Amino acid sequence: MSTENLVVHDKSPSDEGGRFFVGIGRAFGGALIFSLPMLMTMEMWWLGVYLEPWRIIAMLVLGFPVLLGLSHFGGFRKTASLANDVADVLVAIVVAAVAAGIILFLFGLLDFSMPPREITGKIAIQLVPASIGAMLARSQLGEQSESQEEEREGPNYWGDLFLMGVGALFLSLNIAPTEEMILIAYKMEIWQEIALVALSLTLLHAFIYTLGFRGGARADSQSFLSAFARFTFGGYAVVFLVSLGVLWLFGRTQGTSAHDILSSTIVLSFPGSIGAAAARLIL
Repeated sequence: MSTENLVVHDKSPSDEGGRFFVGIGRAFGGALIFSLPMLMTMEMWWLGVYLEPWRIIAMLVLGFPVLLGLSHFGGFRKTASLANDVADVLVAIVVAAVAAGIILFLFGLLDFSMPPREITGKIAIQLVPASIGAMLARSQLGEQSESQEEEREGPNYWGDLFLMGVGALFLSLNIAPTEEMILIAYKMEIWQEIALVALSLTLLHAFIYTLGFRGGARADSQSFLSAFARFTFGGYAVVFLVSLGVLWLFGRTQGTSAHDILSSTIVLSFPGSIGAAAARLIL
């Protein structure tokens, strides 16, 4: 008995340390995978320089509870308390900042001759998407046994909507800074916008209920109207609000007519719906 206890005692600290560093490595890899499109997008570089500081701060403040929710449902380690979730979020933010700084420096987009405002802005604008990638590293890149998957706490209805919002946020952050998104919204007619909304709803419902993807909801457990109203329409409403919020944070709604804002939000909600469906299926 004493020998067995001694073995467990000697093994545990090294195992814990190893898991911690593996978790950090996965977080770094997740930050790179999820943020690389934005790290290589010119509009994101300029937003980091010219976007008002309060908008960047607002993005970081609003992103913190999102990261807390991700830590609870699928962070890079299983947490038991809010304090652990906060600690993991802070680790994810630090890892994201380091990853973004290294890549931007290697790309020649950061150097020590730049003003501190430009350096911090270029890194800060990347923190939310990179931190999301770091937090998702456990569920996407980690090795988990079936027993660990069973122990993991699944989301309820509101948790499902939250995860759909995270998926929409990730893709929206990729696309909202680009000029192509504004051009598409400008060229679309009203009937095309209505058709795009219908297509977004159709794809969102099909991915979750109809096509039988792993992680999809069971359509036989509720009626079509109930499923459509609760998840599909409710999910699209979340996607729409997330898309509108991202456009506002990036200054895309400033000095713009209500019709143009609505058109841009509808366009951005299309990839947002795909992201929402993917998050609902995967997380």
